[in-house]
Order: sequence, then structure tokens, then C-alpha cells
Amino acid sequence: MAQDPKRKYGKKRCKYCEMKVDYIGYKDLELIKYSLSERYKIMPRRLTGTCKKHQDMVTKAIKRARQVALIPYVVDRKRVIENPFDAIKPLKG
Repeated sequence: MAQDPKRKYGKKRCKYCEMKVDYIGYKDLELIKYSLSERYKIMPRRLTGTCKKHQDMVTKAIKRARQVALIPYVVDRKRVIENPFDAIKPLKG
């Protein structure tokens, strides 16, 4: 069998582990936006490099933020904007 070719890039690391985040809440939109696509879809672990523990926390936080209407459920293809996170207003407090 042939050996695997060398990787051109390093292994993806969990951003939340590097920042030493213990808990990801639904109100913390600055942390959540790393795991959302431009159409507000939850990005999979294989693309973001997030570990299982933090991915579960992010998923739960995003779903709760959607219920409270901090993040939209659906974005139309026709109304996709360049940076959707400019539209999200951070909570004060």
C-alpha cells in the first residue's frame, strides 16, 4: 500500500479550547458566530475543527438563540448580505 501524501496544512484546532472557554451561552453572539455560515447555518465539526464538547455547546446555544430571536432561522437566497453579523446587535449587560 502507498503511504498517504503529506498534509499541506496543519491539523485544525478547536478555537474554543484555545480560548479556554468553559461555557458557551446563547447570549454570547461573539463566540457563536465562529460556528455559523453566512446563511446562519451551523457549520460542521469537520470544517471548523471544533471539538465534540464545544460543538455540542455551540449547537445548543445556536438553537436557543434562534428561539429567542437573536439569530434568524432562515435567510433567503435573494437577500444574502456580505457580512450577516453586522445585522446582529450585541446584547448589553
